Amino acid sequence: MFSDSPAVSEGTLAMVDFALNEDQLQIQKWVHDFAEDVVRPAGHEWDEREEFPYPIVQQAAEIGLYGYEFLLNGMGDPTGLTLPVAIEELFWGDAGIGMAIMGSALAAAGISGNGTPEQVLEWVPACYGTADKVALGAFCVSEPDAGSDVSSLRTRAVNDQATDEWVLNGTKAWITNGGIADVHVVVAAVDPALKGRGQASFVVPPGTTGLSQGQKYKKHGIRASHTAEVVLDDVRVPSRCLLGGKDKLDAKLARARELGHSGEKQPAMTTFEATRPLVGAQALGIARAAYEFALDYAKERKAFGKAIIMNQAIAFKLANMAVEIDASRLLIWRAAWLARNGGFRNGEGSMSKYKASETAVRVTEDAIQILGGYGYTRDYPVERWHRDSKIHTIFEGTSEIQQLVIARAISGLRIE
Repeated sequence: MFSDSPAVSEGTLAMVDFALNEDQLQIQKWVHDFAEDVVRPAGHEWDEREEFPYPIVQQAAEIGLYGYEFLLNGMGDPTGLTLPVAIEELFWGDAGIGMAIMGSALAAAGISGNGTPEQVLEWVPACYGTADKVALGAFCVSEPDAGSDVSSLRTRAVNDQATDEWVLNGTKAWITNGGIADVHVVVAAVDPALKGRGQASFVVPPGTTGLSQGQKYKKHGIRASHTAEVVLDDVRVPSRCLLGGKDKLDAKLARARELGHSGEKQPAMTTFEATRPLVGAQALGIARAAYEFALDYAKERKAFGKAIIMNQAIAFKLANMAVEIDASRLLIWRAAWLARNGGFRNGEGSMSKYKASETAVRVTEDAIQILGGYGYTRDYPVERWHRDSKIHTIFEGTSEIQQLVIARAISGLRIE
């Protein structure tokens, strides 16, 4: 059946086994217990405070959930399922706190996807610190005038050969952990004429002069996660902070100038492609939380002498929620498996992120509808989950960008 479909390459699903092994089941329970006992009870408080939940992140670090070892172990899983499973459980607890715990992973992914082995060993642990003293990482791509269009970045990186340093200038926008992070990974243009092909990634170490936080955004959702501008004013970093190294960059730029393309993906896109199924897992956790809460409510809430789930209007809505959540999870797990076993063929990473994020918005809205007036108040968590869900259709590629990626992948054409 599947092999006859033009949207699925031969063998894509032939060797996939989605039965979680014992280690994965233990991790799933471990993260769920932390989410249930620590994260969910604190969700409302930190959403109201709109502050980074350092105490919760510290607790996550103490049990090993926040740390590069956990990230590397998850990334090393040959099935690709460990991280999506863990992230779903964490965001089932609370998305704002979940983002605070997982935000450094994007910086770590940017380092891992573009750096040398030596740079990965040096800077990925620095994004997390230790269980006694946590650190944070930030991945800085978007700009006030360049969100989805990452090929038009204005932040510049200029090589100062006299001092063997790179000088960075510009402003980044919508940055998770921006300004409060210890390690900032900055994507900048080294040859603007080449657009996305003329970009490189740089590590800005802790305490570097010239990096500062701009405005902190007051957000609709995930309010426990810190999001702000990052201002780069003559920021000087040593050449060793150029991810991948100068020789690799020079070779890439030379190919781009000669051939019109470098044959390599943009640094930002390399990171986003690897993380899109994980972003989908975030949205999935929110959707599942809202569905489970609405299901329990519908069984207990009585109207006209019977539980409201006995009305088809409610029961069918819950049935659709369950179907969409399971469909999203299967797309996420398939994409995560492909990322570890041969790579995406038809935009599967974007498919998973697109489906899960749109599902989360619909499911959380339906959960509010099922709860009625109660669902619209902050006394019940579905209102917060609805606010938290919406960002997943926007960040790390809007839903429209995901559709564009998928359309290009299935057609083989440069659709604009």
